[in-house]
Amino acid sequence: MLAPGLIDAQVFTGEPGFEHRETLKTASHAAAAGGVTTIVVMPETNPVIDSVALVDFIQRRARDNALVHVHTMAAMTKGLNGEEMTEIGLLKRAGAIAFSNGKSSVVNTRVMRNVLNYAKDFGALVVHHTEDPYLSGNAAMNSGEVASRLGLSGASKIAETITLERDVRLVEMTGGRYHAATISCAESLDVVRAAKARKLGVTCGVSINHLTLNENDIGPYRTFFKVRPPLRREEDRMAMVRGIASGDIDIIVSSHDPQDADTKRRPFAEAADGAVGLETLLAAGLRLVNSGDVPLLALLKALTINPARLLGLHSGRLVKGAIADLLLFDPGEPWVVNKDLLRSRSKNTPFDEAKMQGRVLRTVVAGETVYEYAGVERT
Repeated sequence: MLAPGLIDAQVFTGEPGFEHRETLKTASHAAAAGGVTTIVVMPETNPVIDSVALVDFIQRRARDNALVHVHTMAAMTKGLNGEEMTEIGLLKRAGAIAFSNGKSSVVNTRVMRNVLNYAKDFGALVVHHTEDPYLSGNAAMNSGEVASRLGLSGASKIAETITLERDVRLVEMTGGRYHAATISCAESLDVVRAAKARKLGVTCGVSINHLTLNENDIGPYRTFFKVRPPLRREEDRMAMVRGIASGDIDIIVSSHDPQDADTKRRPFAEAADGAVGLETLLAAGLRLVNSGDVPLLALLKALTINPARLLGLHSGRLVKGAIADLLLFDPGEPWVVNKDLLRSRSKNTPFDEAKMQGRVLRTVVAGETVYEYAGVERT
């Protein structure tokens, strides 16, 4: 099957500052192998991408080293501290495609209101991680029976929905464009549906992890399944799946978050959050198609045209004159994930040794082949 190249709107890399986890070059190779032709990198680096100089740095590094298109999501607050707003106008003019506070929520309601107000003046999109840190602080996983059985602290879903509900009220007040980065529970989806019914400028995304995994997959304290937001109950996973099938959830992201062995091979409560996902994004998504829960076109829309429209990109579609970002894949070919063969510099995939059906055969970026499956796993 031929499809537009995938667009991943949430990719954490290690450049600058944590190049031992991932660089723009290695992330782009992983993206190409996964059929992803455009990635949007998050500002959670060291230093934080909160200045024009750093936006320009990412663009130059990507131009020189990356195989795929790379766009920058700049910080909405300085240092991602949630207290002082960045120069949104200057950052957008420098090339920032949207504004985020990374994996932390802006708790200060006044600051969040100001961000939405200023972003509206510049036509900028605000992307927010919805998780109240006072309700989720020090939590290792989803609150509930599984957490109790494992003896781990849990975060209630209310930590997500209470922040989302506040943000929707602020969108109603300011008229700004707002995107909830990764919702994970049925209650949050209800909030988004209600906001859309009122014609507010609200959209939302979901991580591929929350579409294909649940809290039971953590099993015997498997830290590669520790992500943010935490994996929820099966009922919430199915609510997310139905949201993709109905179109109420706008986009799917990999939430690619490389972590090295030193931060992952620890007791579960102490391990870092995050999982790599660029190379398994399409194959994991096809699980939902093969199970009959999501039509193939609905899956591809959430991975191509919807993120393109959200971010104002001209890719994500197969029409005459469009950018030749293409993906050729065999939806029926079986394969087994081997973390040691991943092109990402970090290997923290929750799908290690998982059986997949659907393989990327060729990835084309701007008319040039950047990945081609040779018929055998590379060694």
